[in-house]
Amino acid sequence: MNTEHGNLTMNSENMFPIIKKWLYSDHDIFFREMISNGCDAITKLKKLELMGETALDPEEELRIDVTADAANKILRFEDNGLGMTAEEVKKYINDIAFSGAADFLNTYKDKATEDQIIGHFGLGFYSAFMVADKVTIDTLSWQEGAEPVHWESEGGVNFSLEAGDRTKRGTAVTLYLSEDSLQFANEWRAREVLEKYCSFMPYPIYLTNPDKKPEEPKTVKNEDGTETVKEPEAPKPINDTEPLWLKTPSACTDEEYKEFYRKVFRDYKEPLFWIHLNMDYPFNLKGILYFPKLNLETEPAEGTVKLFSNQVFIADNIKEVIPEYLLLLKGTIDCPDLPLNVSRSALQNDGFVKKISDYITKKVADKLTGMFNVERENYEKYWGDIHPFIKYGCMKDNKFSEKMKKAVIYRDLDGKYTSLDEYLEAHGKAAKKDGEEAEGEAKSDEAAADDAADTAEKKEEEPSPEDYKDKRTVIYYVTDPSKQATYVQMFKKEGLNAFLFDHAIDEPFVTHLEMQYPDYHFCRIDSSVDKAFTEEMSEEEAKAQTEQLTGFFRKALNNEKLKVGVQRFKDASVASMITLSEESRRMNEMMKMYGLAENELPTDETLVLNSGNALVQYLTAHPESENAALIAEQLYGLALLGHKALSPEEMTRFVANSQALMQLLIK
Repeated sequence: MNTEHGNLTMNSENMFPIIKKWLYSDHDIFFREMISNGCDAITKLKKLELMGETALDPEEELRIDVTADAANKILRFEDNGLGMTAEEVKKYINDIAFSGAADFLNTYKDKATEDQIIGHFGLGFYSAFMVADKVTIDTLSWQEGAEPVHWESEGGVNFSLEAGDRTKRGTAVTLYLSEDSLQFANEWRAREVLEKYCSFMPYPIYLTNPDKKPEEPKTVKNEDGTETVKEPEAPKPINDTEPLWLKTPSACTDEEYKEFYRKVFRDYKEPLFWIHLNMDYPFNLKGILYFPKLNLETEPAEGTVKLFSNQVFIADNIKEVIPEYLLLLKGTIDCPDLPLNVSRSALQNDGFVKKISDYITKKVADKLTGMFNVERENYEKYWGDIHPFIKYGCMKDNKFSEKMKKAVIYRDLDGKYTSLDEYLEAHGKAAKKDGEEAEGEAKSDEAAADDAADTAEKKEEEPSPEDYKDKRTVIYYVTDPSKQATYVQMFKKEGLNAFLFDHAIDEPFVTHLEMQYPDYHFCRIDSSVDKAFTEEMSEEEAKAQTEQLTGFFRKALNNEKLKVGVQRFKDASVASMITLSEESRRMNEMMKMYGLAENELPTDETLVLNSGNALVQYLTAHPESENAALIAEQLYGLALLGHKALSPEEMTRFVANSQALMQLLIK
């Protein structure tokens, strides 16, 4: 054929600056595009064989060879796929707006299943010009009588097309690297990039370095003194053409899952557990998601989910596919149906992507709830690692929250795990409403009629928030067992229990729970003194002692705003406690979290005195005693110490009072 010259057909005269700067976010991605085109060519050839268009040698290995030639500053990508004729080169290379894969499918749409074709000659091919000053193509078509073709272009604007000298079917693309891209001709750099993008391509990829001397046969001495000539090992592909996610879950062993995890993520801590995704309808999606073992004190809570399309690596952690709260996961997802943009490195805004994301979320929830129901012991063992992310997911995603509602578990004061439903049932709280209804049904007709009359009179009255709050069942929790030790001890002594909420996520999660369970109110263990800890006092006695001790303590502590309450505890050894209303504390913490308060805000704090304690009784009977004020200060200090960490000033005062009281003992 005669040499032909011409200009490339483009849809924009500024196409190449766009390709080089904006189309691909990472310049090393051209490796993926070159390999993808080679895989595409082999896939097409195999389809032609299935349709009876050609016959292949069964002994021939369909493969891709990459040559990293640092000495000559070139990279070569060669496949033994279907190759191209001169007309096809003009069509698929010179007119970069035309998709060879789309044309191939259209041509044979009546003869074969329209599976996804990996590569797209066109824009993908032209990614080579991000790193190369000159690119050549040597290709020979599979068609009988086809002539070899040589194509080359410098800068990607002008080209020449002429007869080539290739004798084998397939295509070789040679990149003459620019000075700022010579790193890619280094064997180890090329291997690194190939492993990044092409570890699971569907056809074997071999990397060679022409400067490396081939291994010679070695003579090995055997134990019996004889010698054996050991031939060099045959070259091995750098990729795994049949990744684990393509197998059915039943065909995979636990050790295979763990080995795949170690190989892909270079993490030698065993994963907690994994989820094998295998879906064919309504879309094709396969993959494996691992819950890793994390040390949140020293490691970032960020995993890596690698997204593939037909075994071609696309990107890590694409937020449209993986919800934010599941980004702790490590894994691989392969979805040929993903609507990718031209660079295949980002997703188009498509409702289909939302369906994939919903499916992944559902599978994670199904796995967790299944473990909760069937593998409870293992589930509890893993909970300490995964609960922050599960709770965060419940707050971010209503569907996920609804699925996980019964499977969220909580550690109690005994160190045991329980779900909210189990806790409520064990403490007789879940049946409260049912019990009230049963009681109502047992009323006599006359009593029922009276209730109806009362209801009619109050029909137009709207219940206040305070009325509703009083009707909610209180569930207690602990945030710091050491600081709240006094309260914990009282709870245990009365056979009561509480949840342990000691993670940063638990504070906002409590608010989420109250929205999810409007009939229940969560209160920290020090928010009030539960009736279970107290004995009855007459109204008159309580009022009189409260008025007396309020005045006395305000004067002794020089604090006119101090709130004082008096109750008779069952445990006479406890003299005083501090309670802080749940609403006040939450508001204070929220304001500080958002930086709306530089200093501690005023709180609804109450000093609760035990009228059954000897020290309190002494102060009630001897308010004018010489040491009464000192005892009052110490009781307040003890209450604070059992409630929170003391400030430097409070600690100094408490130590001074303690020393003064001890001095009284030796007088």
